[in-house]
Parts: sequence; structure tokens; C-alpha cells
Amino acid sequence: MRIRLDIAYDGTHFRGWATQPGLRTVQGTLEAALARIVGSEARLVVAGRTDAGVHAADQVAHVDLDEEQWARVQTRHGHAASDPAGSLARRIRGVLGSYPDVTVTRTSLAPEGFDARFSAVWRRYRYRLADDTVGYDPMRRNDTTTIRARLDVEQMDAAARTLIGLHDFAAYCKPRDEATTIRTLLDYRWERDAEGVLVAEVKADAFCHSMVRALVGACAAVGEGKLEVDDVARLRDELTRTSAFKVLPARGLTLAEVGYPADDLLAARAEQTRARRDHEVGRFSDEG
Repeated sequence: MRIRLDIAYDGTHFRGWATQPGLRTVQGTLEAALARIVGSEARLVVAGRTDAGVHAADQVAHVDLDEEQWARVQTRHGHAASDPAGSLARRIRGVLGSYPDVTVTRTSLAPEGFDARFSAVWRRYRYRLADDTVGYDPMRRNDTTTIRARLDVEQMDAAARTLIGLHDFAAYCKPRDEATTIRTLLDYRWERDAEGVLVAEVKADAFCHSMVRALVGACAAVGEGKLEVDDVARLRDELTRTSAFKVLPARGLTLAEVGYPADDLLAARAEQTRARRDHEVGRFSDEG
């Protein structure tokens, strides 16, 4: 039985999503909670593996439960649950306790062919950046990066839009062995919100390691006047890492949403993504 989990977390005190021996991670915390309910180990497959300090407003994962595990989900305190898949989220939240920094907002039976990782067609990230126009807000210190300068958001937005499309983003990715850096950037824009904080929306089919934080760092350099608008595309096309801008901290980054096709297209999308991954000898990981 495959279950979809919708997840949110404050990544400040996690060493990223993926389980690591001796370290506190989102995956490790959730799998430990799930094991207490189903009685044995259950592995989560996630849409996008986030790095240490990165947050998520709507992360997606799935878990496959065997017959014995599913039977434990269906029954609680000797009684059959009316909606076992839906009520699993509440049970996980109960194990996690009051005010945890990770929660499962919803659980449901996964549609046929659904794969949290390979069925996804896009991921959308949000980055919050406060400059001297608004100053430092201690109430948002965990999800907002502060720069001591006044940034030109119009120039930043113009630079961001030059990066959209199918490209090799090697200049904006931390190298990993046998990992492709070719990505389709579907949308990238900057604006100030009602409070004056600069907010980036970045959407792509997938992201390679540190890509989003490099993209926002390049545009922040444009906003400070350290780079010209056309420089960000020029640096991308050079295909090599550069010191022309700083990769911004993880604290400002949040996985906002994961997009999937219609239910009848889920299996085909997963098969297509796996074939593409195998062809490119790369890993369709997410912002790490």
C-alpha cells in the first residue's frame, strides 16, 4: 500500500532531509515516528532532498507499507479506523509531540503510478531576502537572509528572467560525480512583498546541488551593483563555478510546492523521468 505524505518543516536544526548516521535529519525523524506506528522500518521517498537549514512549506514523500504494516494503520486500539490513510497524519503528529519543527500536514492513498520523486514535473522554491530598506526582523530570522545594502529589485528581476529556459547550469551548481547539471528553469522572478522584503520565486523541473542559492546570490549581486543584468546569463554560459557572487545562506530558502500531472499521467511521467536519469547518468536530486 503506497501512502502519500505532505510535509512541512523548519530546517534550522536539521542536517538536511536525507538520513545520515548520528545526525538529526527530517527523513530520520519522520521514519522513526512512522516506525512506532507501523511496528517496523518504513522508508520514505521524497520529491526533493533539501540541504541543511532549508525549509519546506509543502514537501511531498511516499511510503510503501507491507500487509502487516498496513494492518496496524487500519486498526487502532483494537478498532478499525474509518479513514486509515487519512488518519495516519494525525497519528504521526501525535508521535512527534507538541510544537515540533517538522509535521505531516496530510496523508492519503497514493493514486496508481504515483512516485513522489519521479512523477513530479516541477518544484518551486521561495527565497526571502531583507535589505537595508526593511532591516532585520528577529521574528523572521530563521527563514530570511539579511544583506546590509540597498538592493534594486527591478534589476534583480530583469537578471533573473535572462536565466529562464533549458540550459546547463554547471556554473550555478556544486559539482557532484556523475550528476547532470542540465535543468529547465521554468520561472524565476523577484519582487518586494507588502513588508518590503525581497522574495524570489524559482521554479524548475528539478534542481542540482546548491543551484537555487547560487541563482539568488547572483541576482543579489546585480541588485547591489556588483554585476550587470547580462552578467548572470554570461556566467551561466561559461559553465564553470565563479567567485563573482556569493552563494546565499540556506536560511532564506523554502521548498514551497511540488507539481504533479493528472493521475492518469503519473506512471508515464515517472517512467520518463527514470529513463532520462539513466540516460544522463545523473541524479535528479533537489536543492542540496
